[in-house]
Amino acid sequence: MAAVTVRYWAGAARAAGTDGEVVEVGTVAELRALLAARPSLTAVSRVASFLVDGAQAGEAAPLRPGAVVDVLPPFAGG
Repeated sequence: MAAVTVRYWAGAARAAGTDGEVVEVGTVAELRALLAARPSLTAVSRVASFLVDGAQAGEAAPLRPGAVVDVLPPFAGG
């Protein structure tokens, strides 16, 4: 487990009620599960993309202590 900074963007921030927080998780999959367990973030967790230190990250991506994870909901646009 590592203490990581989670930053929420757009609809994810509205759902979380905050722009960010620090959580203890080991992988992106663990973070997604943590968010899914929160009723306000369940829907967001299913569709969000995750960036770790600015790079797209898959479910198995390990999280190092101090990493910054951006939670990005799908964006509409044209």
